[in-house]
Amino acid sequence: MTEPPEASAAAAQPGPGASTDAAGAAIVPPPDGEPARATVPRSVNARATAAGVIVSLVLIVAIVLGSRFLENFDSALLPYAVATVFLAFGVAYRYTVWVSAPGARRLFKKGWGSLFSAENFRQAPTALPKMIATYLGFQKFLGARSHARWAAHQLIFWGCILASLITFPLTWGWFTFTSGSGSGPGYEMRIWGFKIIGFDSLDVLGWLMFHGLDIAAVLVIPGASYFLWRRMKDRGAITGQRFGYDLVPLIALIVISVTGLLLTFSSIFLHGGGYEFLAILHMVSVVFTLIYIPFGKFFHIVQRPAAVGMQLFKYTGRQDQEVFSCRRCEEPIDTAPYVENLRGTMRDLRLDFDEWAEYCPRCKRVLRGNAYLSQVKKGFK
Repeated sequence: MTEPPEASAAAAQPGPGASTDAAGAAIVPPPDGEPARATVPRSVNARATAAGVIVSLVLIVAIVLGSRFLENFDSALLPYAVATVFLAFGVAYRYTVWVSAPGARRLFKKGWGSLFSAENFRQAPTALPKMIATYLGFQKFLGARSHARWAAHQLIFWGCILASLITFPLTWGWFTFTSGSGSGPGYEMRIWGFKIIGFDSLDVLGWLMFHGLDIAAVLVIPGASYFLWRRMKDRGAITGQRFGYDLVPLIALIVISVTGLLLTFSSIFLHGGGYEFLAILHMVSVVFTLIYIPFGKFFHIVQRPAAVGMQLFKYTGRQDQEVFSCRRCEEPIDTAPYVENLRGTMRDLRLDFDEWAEYCPRCKRVLRGNAYLSQVKKGFK
């Protein structure tokens, strides 16, 4: 194999007449002084809309059946339930658009293919559980960047997980808490109408049951506050951040958590004073956040499992000792299947320098420097 031509980097630049972006979307000619915008192709938009409608209908049917034909459905939680239906539509729509792009489609196929591969399971039966725990659950890769960022992310992650496990089933009428006396202290927790456990609201288990969302809020507030503080102080974060994409999610999490704690404070210490206003404010913040999730930074929550699959894909390649070496210095780069997958993605994106994936970062810099010296600098006198 020969080294890539010295002018390959220049060939990678899109021409002035390009009509599509990397995802294959059409570029809308902008008015003077405005940046170009990519639009979703009609075929992709139609598929994404159909997927969103189907998932939303499935969720509605699940709500009706899970609440025993709305017998256990709390009408006071209707705005939350409607917001979750919009959330389901948005996630299905955005995910379909995402996997329609060449790079994401290959990530999707390789990632989920590795997750459900019987061969991978035979080769490394404990690899998938470990990666789910370390990469998806405890996100050890964040610890290599900063222990403080890792701790804050863990607080947000587990707080949101706890809140979701409580809020969604309650909103859909799948969880119910009933008391034979009407006012306790003995309660029964039922799922889909079936009794799961009985507890006393005055003991430790009862307190945890009724204050699970407060615990989640206590976890989320310091984590979100740390990231908000960092985005106000860190120069690197300030340089590339956007208000709607980076700051709004953190503010929304803090508002939800604070208003939720204030509801508990009002009911216990103020005898319900200001409860109605706080309940409306809390509801608005939750509904806004649920609708925002598919179209903002929170969408990476949905994308992350495919990344776990790619980690498994690389891990099994290393187990087979399929390590690819740099074509110039022969230093190991990554697994051979991963490098070939990267080249395939670059070809899908019509990047005519996919052979550069076979070089280590240092050799890439050397080759670019040589190309500059031979093709550019020699033209100056």
